[in-house]
This record gives sequence, C-alpha cells and structure tokens, in this order.
Amino acid sequence: MTVPQGVPNPSNKVYRLGKSLYGLKQASKQWFQKLSTTLLSLGYQQSKNDYSLFLNKSSTHITIIVVYVDDILRTGSNKVEIDHVKHHLDQCFGIKDLGSLHYFLGLEVSYLPEGIVLSQHKFTQKLLHDAAISTLKPVATPLPLNCKLTANEGSPLADPTHYRVLMGNLNILSHTRPD
Repeated sequence: MTVPQGVPNPSNKVYRLGKSLYGLKQASKQWFQKLSTTLLSLGYQQSKNDYSLFLNKSSTHITIIVVYVDDILRTGSNKVEIDHVKHHLDQCFGIKDLGSLHYFLGLEVSYLPEGIVLSQHKFTQKLLHDAAISTLKPVATPLPLNCKLTANEGSPLADPTHYRVLMGNLNILSHTRPD
C-alpha cells in the first residue's frame, strides 16, 4: 500500500498490510474465506450448488446459514445450535444481530399467528417504477397480436445497462418462488 499524500516518506517505502481492509477489492473475498473456514470448523457443510449456503444436519435437526455480501441469515430447527453459532460468530467477527428477518434479497417476511408470509410486493413495485411502467394499466398481451420480432430490425440501445439491470431483476423475480 502506498503512503497517503501529505505523509512524509523520504525513503519512498511502502506498507505491507497484515490483513485486508474494508473497501479494498479483495476485502469481500478475504471476509468470505474466513467466514467459510469458521463455519466449516463448526461442522457446517458448504453447498456445492450455492457456495453462500451452509448446512449443519443431524438425524433430528437442521441449521441453515445463508450469506449475502456481509449479511448472514441463520435459521433451523434447533434453537440451541442457532444460538451457539451466533455466539461463536460474534466472538470471531463481532457481529450485530438485527433481530427477526423482515426483508432479505427482495423477499418481505411478515409474521402472523398462523405462520410466516413471504411476499415480493416491494421488489415488484420498485421494478415497475424503475421500468417507468408503474402507472400503466395491465393488459393481457402487451404487444399487438401476431407481432413478429426479428433480430435485424430496429436500432440497438445506445446504453443497454438499464435494460440489463431490469432484465436481471425480472429474472430474480420470476425465479424466486415464495410459495
């Protein structure tokens, strides 16, 4: 790491970091590596299909941990194990417990006496607003009947970034199944 501007450095030395700093490009990778090692040492198994999913199964209980960037969601059938892993992670990383889950990755979670309700209303409304179609009336078929689309007609978008973001969010919305 180079010395910040304004700090005298007559011998033109650099600093070697002993650990990753928050905000650096490799910081999130280092954080996830350390978290993964910690969870694996506690007996959790990392999913082969989704590396951010960790499972701890016994013959009678299951504990699930999901990691998204620096958010950790934990749930399971054994409250003692959930409290144990929470305490261990707090000792290792100084985590902050935000209480019961209310919103995670576009899913709204509501608690009722009959059970839990999952919804994507807020995510859907934001997607419609971002696409500038939140005020339009719904229709059964948004394109004219018998409309044929071809790859060679029309002009390409000047900046396809907004379109890609909308399509990515639509993809998330259509593949997330709260039921």
